[in-house]
Amino acid sequence: MDNTSAQKLQDLHYFGEFGGVNPSISDSSTYTFLSAKTMFDTFEGNTEGCYLYSRHSSPSNLYLGEALAALEGTETANVYASGMGAISAVIMQLCNGGDHIVSSRTIYGGTYALLKNFLPKFSITTAFVDITDLENVEKNISENTKMIYCEAVSNPLLEIADIRALSQLAKKYNIPLVVDNTFSPLSISAAQLGADIVIHSLTKFINGASDCVAGAVCASTDFCLSLKDVNDGAGMLFGSTLDSLRAASILKNMRTLHIRIKKHSENTLYLARKFQEDGLKVAYPGLASHSGHQIMAGQMNPEYGFGGLMTIDVGTLDQANALMELMQKENLGYLAVSLGFYKTLFSAPGTSTSSEIPLEEQEEMGLTDGLIRFSIGLDNTIETTYQKMKKCMGQLGILGPKTAQMA
Repeated sequence: MDNTSAQKLQDLHYFGEFGGVNPSISDSSTYTFLSAKTMFDTFEGNTEGCYLYSRHSSPSNLYLGEALAALEGTETANVYASGMGAISAVIMQLCNGGDHIVSSRTIYGGTYALLKNFLPKFSITTAFVDITDLENVEKNISENTKMIYCEAVSNPLLEIADIRALSQLAKKYNIPLVVDNTFSPLSISAAQLGADIVIHSLTKFINGASDCVAGAVCASTDFCLSLKDVNDGAGMLFGSTLDSLRAASILKNMRTLHIRIKKHSENTLYLARKFQEDGLKVAYPGLASHSGHQIMAGQMNPEYGFGGLMTIDVGTLDQANALMELMQKENLGYLAVSLGFYKTLFSAPGTSTSSEIPLEEQEEMGLTDGLIRFSIGLDNTIETTYQKMKKCMGQLGILGPKTAQMA
């Protein structure tokens, strides 16, 4: 696939108010009008380039939105105060009481809790399915289904959604395909593959500094405007718009996204191959042994690799916890949730980011209590990292002594 997203990001050209190489930050909650008529027209959504109130939009949010639209190849994008703010706005914009959603069963725990526990209050129900089983996905579509929802690379099992096939299925039933692309920016261009709406948690790879929480919705101009409508826009009325200062910060960090993603992918592929050779149970889409390897290879942008996430199953929760604590002690990373940081982050999803999913459902989908999710960092000497990780595993008996000692 020909991918020019990174170049489009680099080509975005904004001068600051006083000629700065970065756009000026709009540090205002409200905006003045030269005429009362213009204020009225702006409330009605009939003006372009006029700002009303920062909960609606701001110049800083507009700049970031344009960068995200360039990233995903959509007409435009809205930015939100969190990934969950973006997800909830999209769902509530598309669904009314009595409606139905078909969702992947392996998704971020917060999304699962929203769909499973919260939305039934509004008579919105969800069928959770194996998103890789297209026949089963189609069987669960009913006349009340308003969307197919999935993650391009799922959290935490790293299942790969066949976005082209899911898009064809969604079009067959005239419903939108909504794809959370948080795990695979640049690696997967979800909109180009047929997704109607692409969601990101900007907190993760796109920002890359673990210093803020933010989200985005990349979609058509009509849909993004509907989210900001003062009368019935879920984004506007839920009040989840991103702060301008954070928008400006994220925009600056996006300039290095293409470099960071390449390094995350390079390091993760190296470790995944090494640990698989050592006999560990490793899941990474870049490995031929991964069930979604061929689908990922067929829909990815090869320049950016298979992503920065991998999992290793070390058998038990006690082993997982002991290994993570030891790796943190040895300065190999942080025992922390989230991903996309310059430092490696690791957590046991079953007791953290996926803890909202009941244990019986975790077992059914293959989420074991010994599974560790790794977001591999930007280590300059990944061979050294590998040897130190092996040593930790050897100390805990996860790798045999001979294997752990081998360079």
